[in-house]
Amino acid sequence: MSTVLVTGASRGIGAATARALSETHDLVLVGRDTDALHAVARDCRSARVVTADLTAAGTEPTAANTAGPADSDGAHGPALAAAGIERLDGLIHCAGVAELGRIADSGAGQWRRAYDINVVAVVELTRILLPALRAAEGHVVVVNSGAGYTAKPDWGSYAASKFALRAFTDVLRQEEPGLRVTSVHPGRVDTDMQRAIVAHEGRTYDPETFLAPGSVATAIRQALDATPDAHPTEIVLRPRPR
Repeated sequence: MSTVLVTGASRGIGAATARALSETHDLVLVGRDTDALHAVARDCRSARVVTADLTAAGTEPTAANTAGPADSDGAHGPALAAAGIERLDGLIHCAGVAELGRIADSGAGQWRRAYDINVVAVVELTRILLPALRAAEGHVVVVNSGAGYTAKPDWGSYAASKFALRAFTDVLRQEEPGLRVTSVHPGRVDTDMQRAIVAHEGRTYDPETFLAPGSVATAIRQALDATPDAHPTEIVLRPRPR
């Protein structure tokens, strides 16, 4: 049974992805909300929970930092999330953050948060896990965004981080030819983050107008299930008009 690590697994696309893969993969679920991670793990056949802040780069793991479905921890860092993994068939990056605001109103802190979570954490965890991914000729899947192609007013820091994330996947694909690297670009998805965005926009939230997290999870699963001769490099999803 192949092993897949999913970040941002406590909710939204990450949780939906974990559930979509639960019957066919051993999972490592990474996130910051221990209780929510365990709730997802209970829906999975085989899932190990790791509570970690992936923006805490450089933190070294300890024996108390990792946990099975019945235990939890309060640990930090990409090194923690990768602890004890010698072979990894799939690494799925679902964690992310979106803060809206016009450039004139967006301070350096907002831009740093966008890059720390959406880019640096992804790069660092991938870097640490490269030996395990190479051993399995594994697959890296990065959940990007439509904003990774098009920048719009109020979305400056988020779009810039997603453009950078797309550059990372393009480079990784060329530098690591033994791996498959897929960049997934969904449109708006019905998640807690989307609710906050719509509230910022001053609009009424209608989940029917957005993609379901499970729809993105299905696309991720299909990418992982691609035949060995196929390399799904980019997947673009948009909500169908209703």
